[in-house]
Amino acid sequence: MSLRTRLSVATATLATAALSLTGCVAGEGPSSGEPAEGSEWSSDTLTLDFATYNPLSLIIKDQGWLEAELGDDVSVEWVQSAGSNKANESLRAGAIDVGSTAGSAALLARSNGSPIQTINVYTQPNWAALLVPVGSDITSVEQLAGRTVAATKGTDPYFFLLQALAEAGLELGDIELQNLQHADGKTALETGAVDAWSGLDPLLSTSVYNGASEIIYDNVAFNSYGFLNATEDFVTNSPDLAQLVVNAYEKARAWALENPEETAAILAEVAGIDVAIAEATIERTVIDIDNVPGAEHRAVLEVIGPIFVESGDVANQELIDTALDSLFNDTFATAADPSAIG
Repeated sequence: MSLRTRLSVATATLATAALSLTGCVAGEGPSSGEPAEGSEWSSDTLTLDFATYNPLSLIIKDQGWLEAELGDDVSVEWVQSAGSNKANESLRAGAIDVGSTAGSAALLARSNGSPIQTINVYTQPNWAALLVPVGSDITSVEQLAGRTVAATKGTDPYFFLLQALAEAGLELGDIELQNLQHADGKTALETGAVDAWSGLDPLLSTSVYNGASEIIYDNVAFNSYGFLNATEDFVTNSPDLAQLVVNAYEKARAWALENPEETAAILAEVAGIDVAIAEATIERTVIDIDNVPGAEHRAVLEVIGPIFVESGDVANQELIDTALDSLFNDTFATAADPSAIG
């Protein structure tokens, strides 16, 4: 039985499960996951992101698995995300169906009303750290008081910064925050425009590798997981395509574990960095993890949530709690079958 046939058979079941998660029942809304007219698939387009902080997305795009499975029936469109905040903006605007963010960023978006659900967990990265220029007199988080720090609001490095400050007995108001996109933060640090930067891989590893900066604080516990998120409309109306994407992600996971050098080479090419830097970035990323969003991921977000409220990024804890109860959709990750991808 072909993948398309298997997915067509599974579409009705998955649609029912997805609709129940969004408060609908079969027959309500514009679609119940039925294939588009003249096609075996529920839509004639699939738009998803790729990002240098999500190596599995790079593998899927490079290998062309989705295009091969969908053929001429569905047009696959790839959009690059420069950061979790940009992926969230695209998801909220409906510009992409599926986007990759940090878990913390997904929680922030859902808490503030973005209609997204996490359908898979792609990695557990140690992708954020606090850096200063080489030779700086700053050697600890406590010494950031009164200094200028760059970070991208709405992303894991920003939440990493908030947690690091709290651990050091500081608040966001104790520093001067420069809200810059990741690449701009790196440039600001290296040109002396800011005193410190809460950076994201592979940019931070590049800066360290080139001798421009050094890490003053690194804590894997302050990094949330990498979440693959989809719009509720996509989950409801195209469960067949959602399952296909998750299947491809799990195939990419196995491929990355079997081909670490090739994975680093793909990252190096897309990011425009030295292979050695890409290898260092991959080494800081745990790929062999459980892909199903669940209790362990919620536990991390439960720690981060109150910090959002304290910093004013979310109005109140009730919004956090509601988001935690509605963010995860484990239907597709639980049913993931990488062997279904030819």
